[in-house]
Amino acid sequence: MISCARSILLVLTISLLLKVADAQQPSSASTAGRAIGTVAAINGKVISVKTDAGAETAVTVSDSTRIVKTAPGQRDLKEATPISLQDVQVGDRVLARGTSEGTSSITATSLIVMKQGDVASRQQQDIQDWQRRGAGGIVKGVDTTSGTVTVSTTPNQTIAINTTDQTLFLRYAPHSVKFSDAKKSSFSEIKVGDQLRARGNKSNDGQSVNADAVISGTFRNIAGTVNSVDSAAGTITVMDLIQKKSAVVKVTLETQMRKIPPEVAQRIAMFLKRPASASNNAEQAQGAPAAPAGESQARFGGGLGRPGGAPDFQQIIRRMPAASLGDLQKGDAVMIVTTDAASGQEVTALTLLSGVDPILTAAPTETTAANLLSGWSMSSGAEGGNQ
Repeated sequence: MISCARSILLVLTISLLLKVADAQQPSSASTAGRAIGTVAAINGKVISVKTDAGAETAVTVSDSTRIVKTAPGQRDLKEATPISLQDVQVGDRVLARGTSEGTSSITATSLIVMKQGDVASRQQQDIQDWQRRGAGGIVKGVDTTSGTVTVSTTPNQTIAINTTDQTLFLRYAPHSVKFSDAKKSSFSEIKVGDQLRARGNKSNDGQSVNADAVISGTFRNIAGTVNSVDSAAGTITVMDLIQKKSAVVKVTLETQMRKIPPEVAQRIAMFLKRPASASNNAEQAQGAPAAPAGESQARFGGGLGRPGGAPDFQQIIRRMPAASLGDLQKGDAVMIVTTDAASGQEVTALTLLSGVDPILTAAPTETTAANLLSGWSMSSGAEGGNQ
């Protein structure tokens, strides 16, 4: 969710400003400390900062503390604006540098502030950029020589993700798809079977992306039918058609749930039954023009088709009605992205999609479940998924 997640852009901003602050900070003191997080409270000259690690740090500001405001996305402090302590408000993002007074307090020599409104505005821009220039799916191949990752975007279509030394790599934690829990990573951590989302400029034919940012993670995909629902325990038991065994799935407040209306599920199923050659391109080869974007969008009820190509399932699903554990009944077909766990152990649902009976009938495979859910389930911080 946007409210608890940092965008990739903010991760970059903080990293760059840390380098600037480090360069400006005297290196003699062994008690030098810093705190990065959100202002939780202000009491006189003491700012309570809830750090990104979840701890509380008391930051004491003196008359000599340098306080500046910078905008998200700025790579240095050249255009930073001096402000006073009175300009700092609860909800602002701050980077405090100074002398550590223990594990939970700092006397600040400098305070870099990003205003809450500026952060929210930039996050919204970042979300739109990921929607416009994003592509995702399941990793099918990794070429370490060229730095290219082949990703399956639908059961019968792939796209090449080209990376460079300038590409930012992030890795999701095994238990979460929140950007706030993601860690900096590298190309070497990407594995076949991972779910991956990339942002960058697409080629004219749409077959490749030159990625400026990539986020990936290892999750389990479950596609099957509900055997039982335990509302008190917050769990469902699902007969997994992929692994041919039952699985106990925990549903939490963080689980993102959607239900696909029957007519939309039928249209998705019809598309999945078609071979790769039976796309709009095939229609063009027979002399028929490619469907306009609006027409392609209308077919899937979500207003989110791709001009001349496959519909964007992730965006379609993201627009579907929200669901809850109480909506599920024995026999319902579901597709779930869960945490990874040893065989037989309970897993936690990160995202759960119901109303998928026609889809499982058309293509009951792990690739289908993963393709339909990957970009949406991993969109919490980057694309503003379930809010």
